[in-house]
Amino acid sequence: MQQDEIEIRTFAPEHIEGAVALSRQENWPHRPQDWQMALQLSSGAVALDGHGQVTGTILVTPYGADCAMINMVIVDRNVRGKGLGRRLMEQAFALAEDRPLRLVATTDGMPLYEKLGFVPSGAILQHQGKVAALDAPDGVEAAGNGDLLEIKAMDRDAYGADRGALIDALAERGQFAVVRRNGVIEAYAAIRPFGRGEVIGPVIAGSADEAKTLIGFFAAPRPGAFLRVDTGSGAGIADWLEEIGLTHVGGGVAMDRPPKTSAGHARPKVYALANQALG
Repeated sequence: MQQDEIEIRTFAPEHIEGAVALSRQENWPHRPQDWQMALQLSSGAVALDGHGQVTGTILVTPYGADCAMINMVIVDRNVRGKGLGRRLMEQAFALAEDRPLRLVATTDGMPLYEKLGFVPSGAILQHQGKVAALDAPDGVEAAGNGDLLEIKAMDRDAYGADRGALIDALAERGQFAVVRRNGVIEAYAAIRPFGRGEVIGPVIAGSADEAKTLIGFFAAPRPGAFLRVDTGSGAGIADWLEEIGLTHVGGGVAMDRPPKTSAGHARPKVYALANQALG
């Protein structure tokens, strides 16, 4: 198939079925509901062949004017090596406008991203599996809708961008837990259905031990359940995740365009992502 036979169009809900088929080709666990959430938060493009079949996808998730995540970048194996990935990235650049860009790269995607000016900033580790039996931790409580404004403000400080729309989407689908001291929220985590089970993230905390406590709050009542956590290699919780049954099964490389400036020693910080697509 020639490139001129492939049309690029705006990603719309009617393309989700084809997108799910592409993600299954890559052994990604995304359900239609997971694509729907990503599309709710994003704009994007699809590549369609002459029969209207989805042969490529890309989404751009803006976080206010602060940055945008490029995600769900897939090109059908039958049309790779013909420049379609670059065409989709050009669409993403247009959708992102002048926002700084972030993504989590697969091994296959890294060469293209580096050519397009993205710079690695760290490894992302995907941990998942059937969680072991744990004791319920102290010092964590379920959050209510009245806590969302405070959660959004803390998340913005830790992540460096306004992810209010993401927080709202997580609240629609899942649960939040917080660490509260003297009436002030100092750390939070979220859990929602995703893929084969549930994903815990984001986790924003002041220390690795605090992050473990938040994760444990959700894991303790779910012995034997399939859970996933995507964490940075420098977060300091990967070994503990292995201990509780969440095996390291892969991941990706966080990349930025332009390179991010150092955030210094800001606290709290990000200990787990919403997932690799959403940061």
